[in-house]
Amino acid sequence: MKEIAYSKTAQKVLMRMPRNWAIRIRDKISAYATDPASQASNIKALQGMDGMLRLRVPLAQDEKEKDLLNDIYMTAFRRIQRIHMESP
Repeated sequence: MKEIAYSKTAQKVLMRMPRNWAIRIRDKISAYATDPASQASNIKALQGMDGMLRLRVPLAQDEKEKDLLNDIYMTAFRRIQRIHMESP
C-alpha cells in the first residue's frame, strides 16, 4: 500500500469544496493507494513533471452538480483570462 500525504494547499481545497466531492476524491486516492491496478484507467502521468500523476475523479452526478461544476470552471476561466490580460 502506498502512503498518502496531502499538502496544506490540497487540504484547504478539499475543505472548501462540497463535502460529497471531497469524499469521492479521497475515496479514489485511497483506492489507488491500496491497489494501483484498480485505478489504472483513471491515472495519467503529467508531462514535464517527473513522478506526478493525474487521477481522474468524476464529480458531477446530477444536473444540479453539473451546473455547479460548470460555474466553477467558468469562474476559473474568467480569472485566468483577467490575469492574462493584466500581465505586462
